[in-house]
Amino acid sequence: MTGGLNRSSSTPSKNSLPPQELLDDLCSRFVLNVPKEDQQSFERILFLVEYAHWFYEDNSVENNPSLKSLTLKEFTSLLFNNCDVLKPYVAHIDDIFKDFTSYKVRVPVTGAIILDETYERCILVKGWKGSSWSFPRGKKNKDEEDHKCAIREVLEETGFDVSKLLNIEEYIEMIFGQQRVRLYIVAGVKDDTSFAPQTKKEISEIAWQRLDEIQTANFDVISRGITGLKLYMVAPFLKSLQSWISVHPPPVGPRSDKPVKGISVWKAKNTSIGSISTAESQPSKAAAVADVRSGPGTSFRNFHFDTAPILQAVESAFST
Repeated sequence: MTGGLNRSSSTPSKNSLPPQELLDDLCSRFVLNVPKEDQQSFERILFLVEYAHWFYEDNSVENNPSLKSLTLKEFTSLLFNNCDVLKPYVAHIDDIFKDFTSYKVRVPVTGAIILDETYERCILVKGWKGSSWSFPRGKKNKDEEDHKCAIREVLEETGFDVSKLLNIEEYIEMIFGQQRVRLYIVAGVKDDTSFAPQTKKEISEIAWQRLDEIQTANFDVISRGITGLKLYMVAPFLKSLQSWISVHPPPVGPRSDKPVKGISVWKAKNTSIGSISTAESQPSKAAAVADVRSGPGTSFRNFHFDTAPILQAVESAFST
C-alpha cells in the first residue's frame, strides 16, 4: 500500500521518511485529540489527516530538510500504516482516498472578487504548485456561513480583511460539476493596499490583473487570458462581473498613470524550497468538514470508523 515509501535506516539521510515518533505525534495531535463528532466518518478522518499533512509539510519538513516532502496520498498511506487506530483500514485505503477526493469536490467554496477603485483590476492569487490563477477562495468548514468563509479564506490567502467591505447580497455564484462556488464582490479597494498570505506553501504570488486582459469563458476560451495566464477558475465569472460593473459606477474613473498590464504585488522568494517573504505567522487552517447533503461515496457508506480504540487511547493518555 505504501508503494515506494520504504522506511530509511536509523541514520537520517536526505529525503528520509518521518520517524515513528513524529508519526505518533501527528496521529495523536490531529486524529485522537479532536471532538468525537470529527471521528465518526472517513470523510472527517481524512480531512484531519489532510490537516496533519499541512502541518508536516509546513513545520516538520521546513524545520528538518532531511525529511521527505510527501503528497497527500503518500502521507495518508504512511499515517494509516503507522497509526494503530488507522491500521485496521489499510486494506481499504485506496478506495477510501478515492472517495475522499470525490467528496472534496462537492464541498462548497466561497471567496471574493476584489476590485480596485476604478473597477479595472482585480486581485488574483496563484497556487503554490502549478501555474493556475484564481480569485482568493476556499472550502467551507462545517456549519460555516458563506460570507464568513469568504472573509476567512481571503484573509488567509491575501492577508487582507474584507469584513468591512463585503456585502452579503453582492455575489456571483456558479456550479462546477457538484461544487457550488460563491464569490462576493468586494469593490473599491485601494491599489496600494498591502497583500501577503498568512498561510505557508499555499499561495506563491498575488497580483492586480486587468479585467480587459482576461477573456470571458466560451467553448473555445476557458483557461487562458490574453496574457497567457491560466485562468480556468476566473474566466467563467467574468460575464456576470461585467454585468455587475455596468450598473455600479466605480468611485474613481480610469487613471492613465496606472500600469496597462497586470502587476505583481507579492511573490514568494523561492517556491522550490518554500521560503516565503511574509511573516512567519501560521494561522490554523481548519479542516474543511462541510455538511454536504449528497451522501459520500461507496467506501464511506460501507466502512464505519470504529471510535472505540480512539476513545480508549485518549482515556489511557489522560490516566497516565
